[in-house]
Amino acid sequence: ARSAIDQLVSQGLIVRRRGSGNYIAPLLEQPLSQLTSFSEELQRRGYTPSSRWLERKVDLAMTDEQLTLGLSPGAKVVRLERLRLADNVVMAYEVSVLPQSVITDPMAVGSSLYEYLDSVQQAPVRALQHIRALNAQPRLAEQLGIPDQQAVLFITRIGYLESGQAVELTHSYCRSDYYDFVAEMRRER
Repeated sequence: ARSAIDQLVSQGLIVRRRGSGNYIAPLLEQPLSQLTSFSEELQRRGYTPSSRWLERKVDLAMTDEQLTLGLSPGAKVVRLERLRLADNVVMAYEVSVLPQSVITDPMAVGSSLYEYLDSVQQAPVRALQHIRALNAQPRLAEQLGIPDQQAVLFITRIGYLESGQAVELTHSYCRSDYYDFVAEMRRER
């Protein structure tokens, strides 16, 4: 039985917590056709989402952020850096950048960014996502609790308001053993 559990742990299907026991690892199957938040997707699947904040600050927008968000040089943004968890298991490392005009106080954002954006009527209604595989460098691997150079899914999301204005730029590094993206495709006739 121990050998079987050890094998399931090595495959990422079971999570071992010292002093607590062994638990089934969360798997997030996310459809690519719907715009949902991490928290919404996990709650829908019966998991408890949470965030471990690493940094929340107002900062000057970098050049690529200015271009993506349509900001002027010298514009300020809110930078939110956090680990995303499902049932206390780290699933992703995420950095979100939004214009300061959208979030004036970064500390006001709770565990769900989209919930906060909904409350201030600034939630994206559509988004573009780019997904590719990367090998985790040592700092990222340590944060995610995975071996160095293990493959992760790198997702860049740009969220847009109804007006077409870009309101969110998020870079997520997701554990590939916990994420499964699903795309439904149709053949045109």
